[in-house]
Amino acid sequence: MGRSLAFPLVLIALAIGGFLFVRQTQSVGPTSRAETQAAAAAAATDFGAAQAVLLSWFAAHGTYAGVTLPPVYAVAVVRADASSFCLQAGAGAGTTHELGPGGQAQSGPC
Repeated sequence: MGRSLAFPLVLIALAIGGFLFVRQTQSVGPTSRAETQAAAAAAATDFGAAQAVLLSWFAAHGTYAGVTLPPVYAVAVVRADASSFCLQAGAGAGTTHELGPGGQAQSGPC
């Protein structure tokens, strides 16, 4: 009798585990905390490289207005005026921005 119940109980346990996994994935999403932190660190590195280009532009022109970045930086200049700028990277929920000069990477758009 014990052996005949073992197989159905294992199947029930697997079905419940699979159901709970699917529910968690739907509510939390597939992105882990480590992936989010890695994306933020990558954006901060991209912002640092782009900021060097912007500071060079400012030294040559006395303003940030008119500055552009090549696509290799993976960062967009959303706003640039006489004394400040806003850089943005990523899309959707992973969007980060940095107000400069001297700002820190923050989540969300400019």
